Amino acid sequence: MSVVFKTKNGESILGDSLKEISKKPFQKKYKGKIDLIITSPPFTLVAKKKYGNLTGAKYVDWFSNFAKPLSELLTERGSIVVELGNSFEKGSPTFSTTPIEALLEFKRKGNLHLCQEFICHNPSRIPSPAYWVNVKRERVKDSYTRIWWLSKNERPKADNSNILKAYSPSMRNLINGRKKNNTGVRPSGHYMSKKIVKDNNGSISPNFLEFDSSQKYLFEEKENSLAISNTRVLNDYNNFCRNNDLEIHPARIQKELIEYFIRFLTDEYDTVFDPFAGSNTTGQIASELNRNWVSCELNIDYIKGSLINFYNEDKSELIIKRLAEKGL
Repeated sequence: MSVVFKTKNGESILGDSLKEISKKPFQKKYKGKIDLIITSPPFTLVAKKKYGNLTGAKYVDWFSNFAKPLSELLTERGSIVVELGNSFEKGSPTFSTTPIEALLEFKRKGNLHLCQEFICHNPSRIPSPAYWVNVKRERVKDSYTRIWWLSKNERPKADNSNILKAYSPSMRNLINGRKKNNTGVRPSGHYMSKKIVKDNNGSISPNFLEFDSSQKYLFEEKENSLAISNTRVLNDYNNFCRNNDLEIHPARIQKELIEYFIRFLTDEYDTVFDPFAGSNTTGQIASELNRNWVSCELNIDYIKGSLINFYNEDKSELIIKRLAEKGL
């Protein structure tokens, strides 16, 4: 393995992840020992991106080839969480089914169970597909990505009490007796019992995720949470990359999304792996939450830029200098 840097609980590997995870040192250290694989691979986009992306059948083949080797890294109750973006057909305002086809082939090749689908909504996303939304005005903007949760076991490790949302004012009024509960049989046929009005310290999370909404997750109030201004974090990263002539990763995953699934699907000291690490937000948050981590990234500039997530600026620049002396 080509380990670029290590922290007390993780290591960053340079290379093609499909090749790296097949090497004997990686297999010996991690096979059957990873509790959560969470990643956002290159999307199947018509417009080519710097980080590389395929389309159609080539994308399906490429992505599904990761299924078996990744599933073999998991513990018996481990999970794989993958973000797949939407795409349109080239030169057409019609929706592409490639991401769904890739997911189904990934599930089949890995002999995996599909636990649940999540929608990650970002209302401030730049309007796309630009031509059909902004110019022709024939489509609305694409403002969400799908998050797919898979596992090798039908009942993987999971605890939704770790990702509770704060009660709405209406529910808080019900709990405190300031509002009458509409019990009995609803028009839908569902029976609403009085027992539903119970203080469980928060409401169960839905699978519709919108992290900039007014209703906050309770983990955002915890001391070891990374619920800090996303703008400041991005500025620190961007400025560090510019000051050190490093390529800035163009598609960084939301830190809140990573934190959500790490809290939901792992315990402290479990191991988290990201095979498409980019700026290594996964490793950063896993470290903050007392999880072990391993990441793999093909672009050395992205790995160098990720140093600022783990060290201060002086230490990060010193490591970059030492890497340059080694030809990296």
